[in-house]
Amino acid sequence: MSANDNIPHDQKLDNSITLIQEGYLFIKNRINRYQSDIFKARILGQNVICMSGENAAKVFYDPKRFTRKGAAPYRIQQSLFGVGAIQTLDDQEHRHRKKLFLPYMEIADQKRLGKIVKEEWEKAITKKNKKEINIFEEAGILLCRVACNWVGVPVEASKVSVLAEDFIAMVYAFGAIGPRHWKGRRARNKVENWLEELVKAVRNGKIEINKDSIMYSFTFHRDLDGNLLDNRMVAIEIMNILRPIVAISTYITFMILALHEHPEHVELLRIGTEEDLEAFVEEVRRFYPFGPFLAARVKEDFEWNDCTFNKGTLVLLDVYGTNHDNRIWEDANHFNPRNFHKRTENKYNFIPQGGGDPSSGHRCPGEGITVEVMKSTLDFFVNQVKYEVPAQDLSYPLNEMPTLPKSGFIISNVALTK
Repeated sequence: MSANDNIPHDQKLDNSITLIQEGYLFIKNRINRYQSDIFKARILGQNVICMSGENAAKVFYDPKRFTRKGAAPYRIQQSLFGVGAIQTLDDQEHRHRKKLFLPYMEIADQKRLGKIVKEEWEKAITKKNKKEINIFEEAGILLCRVACNWVGVPVEASKVSVLAEDFIAMVYAFGAIGPRHWKGRRARNKVENWLEELVKAVRNGKIEINKDSIMYSFTFHRDLDGNLLDNRMVAIEIMNILRPIVAISTYITFMILALHEHPEHVELLRIGTEEDLEAFVEEVRRFYPFGPFLAARVKEDFEWNDCTFNKGTLVLLDVYGTNHDNRIWEDANHFNPRNFHKRTENKYNFIPQGGGDPSSGHRCPGEGITVEVMKSTLDFFVNQVKYEVPAQDLSYPLNEMPTLPKSGFIISNVALTK
């Protein structure tokens, strides 16, 4: 990096420990301190450029300027994405692999999944007849069951809860060190091995699955050279549908927390429209913490905003800070669904699951599924179930990435209203 850049340089020799200590607020704190949308720091022994805001997101998602190869630390690939997965690809290879996912992310699929999830919530509460439910745990199991059925992955009913726990362990290993990280890696290895054996069995004809299923399509997908993906890579990409769906349990937990913290919105949601439900859901995704930042590496030297970006430099885009930018959002640090009433679509100033075009870039193609699953769950909890919220620790630390209400959000005396 050029020493002549007119942008702030954090003075610490290395910010790795500070990043762990501050978590979601690491970039935002320095953006506020330096009054600049961009600054330089040193993390894990390498020079890093950190940036935030709508204009930064537009640059970050320019495929001519940035590459994802080599951006995600190997330890995160091993615990979250999978080594060599779609998130680490670029250009034609990325577009070709993404075509494998896109046919199953259409609006009809989103609506169908939302409907199934709502039905599963009703079954779960009716069947279990529980007086007390941990929302995070219940949502994880329910979504794991729905995801496996939708993808066509054969899994015994008795093993769904353990599989859900493994997927959650992968997600919550993201920013962790020590036992939580290693738990996530062990879970990934276990599930990858299991899925790899399933793929082998399908290819060898030992197991028959629906030829119209997502799993069948992935199992016999061919790369740009016309070759089948190896068994392990098929397993990894199948997990890249299953795991994100299970991860919606985090958003659902924060959504039920939002109902509890902001009861003034409940009546409107009961008598309102689908647009009102969607506005509430989107505000949950904006306001509550999910992904802290995203990483890419500079593809070719360029200059932007008085900063020289040298080829190979690691760049972090502040997701949490952009979603809490007062220049974009009215009263950004307060929960306000009005932010999404009659909002003009913008692919770069609302980036809870990445920015840019989901069909060709690195924005998550399953974002619509997230929204529909949350909407159907919200409609169910507002209109079809009654419950109480017992005393519990609902705080969520911003120095843990990802984070969650400490209790997982427990509800009691749960019953269907109709």
